[in-house]
Amino acid sequence: MNEWEWQLLEDKSPIEQVEIGGAAVRIGDRVRLHPRQGGDVFDIALAGQIATLEALEQDYEGKVHVCVVLDDDPGRDLGLMRQPGHRFFFDIDEVELLPPEEQTQKRAAAQPRILVAGVGNIFMGDDAFGVEVARRLAERALPAEVRVGDFGIRGFDLAYALQDGYETTILIDAYPRGDDPGTLYVAEPDLAALGPDQAEGADVDAHAMDPVKILRLAASMGGALKRVLLIGCEPATLGPEEGVMGLSDPVARAVSEAVNLVESVIDRVLAGTWPGSAP
Repeated sequence: MNEWEWQLLEDKSPIEQVEIGGAAVRIGDRVRLHPRQGGDVFDIALAGQIATLEALEQDYEGKVHVCVVLDDDPGRDLGLMRQPGHRFFFDIDEVELLPPEEQTQKRAAAQPRILVAGVGNIFMGDDAFGVEVARRLAERALPAEVRVGDFGIRGFDLAYALQDGYETTILIDAYPRGDDPGTLYVAEPDLAALGPDQAEGADVDAHAMDPVKILRLAASMGGALKRVLLIGCEPATLGPEEGVMGLSDPVARAVSEAVNLVESVIDRVLAGTWPGSAP
């Protein structure tokens, strides 16, 4: 496994299938991981683990990279800085396709209905709000239908994740609307205005995160965006201040309330009581 690859989705193009061991392997197939010997602690921890193939990507040199999400994330037990459901990349000779009888055992758990995506830049004051809320949520016992991801400023990573057909995507971000700092709100973007024809001119900065542009990019990639909710927080500052790191006091106080708000929204979506939901 190449440690840096998970950050470089912007340098790859998606492909539909690849041949591994004489068999066609596609997104959604389950594989066993066999990292090359001589790697780091992550390779040791991941050896023999079962994972679901989430994406196949080819870089500019023609090399194929296999993106997987683990059935059981060892990072949680090892205390490593990995979120449940984090994406790992391997070369095609580092994965083994499981036999047909093992393909469906965890298929339902590997395809959650709700994606909770924390976004923001941890070096830009209150812009770290979404990342901190996602980190707190990853420590909670959430339903199996929910995937939590800290996407930071990795906009292309989020755009690819939005191709997976989630029924509901909950974006968590610091978003100024002119309210008092720390004010929380839930908004539902108009997805009809985010179609592929709107993506032209919406350049995506690989080192920044603009949720609206990412949604437009995801739509232009053919992803069927369904319900998208934004849980936002009014920031006090969205830039670095000399000698100051982390969230401002009002936004920091809003983090716990935001965690509860996200859980409430999840419960209502799964129960079918959110407008437009189906249990």
